[in-house]
Amino acid sequence: MDEVLTIAEIKALYDSEWVLVEEPQTDELLEVRGGKVRFHSKDRDEVYREAVKLRSKRFAMLYTGTIPEGTAIVL
Repeated sequence: MDEVLTIAEIKALYDSEWVLVEEPQTDELLEVRGGKVRFHSKDRDEVYREAVKLRSKRFAMLYTGTIPEGTAIVL
């Protein structure tokens, strides 16, 4: 898909999925505001494998669902 979608459109289309966004559009805090969806799946590892295959210069990985309580996030 070469269409640039907003973050709201991405969340609506791919609810509770991991999404690989190529050429992400970011704000001044580097939060993703949109981009080109290259791959999506409920399986995070599948999306990581696809990111390695595509070898994009610039991409973002998003989760569009609610993170379960008690989950640790490492940056």
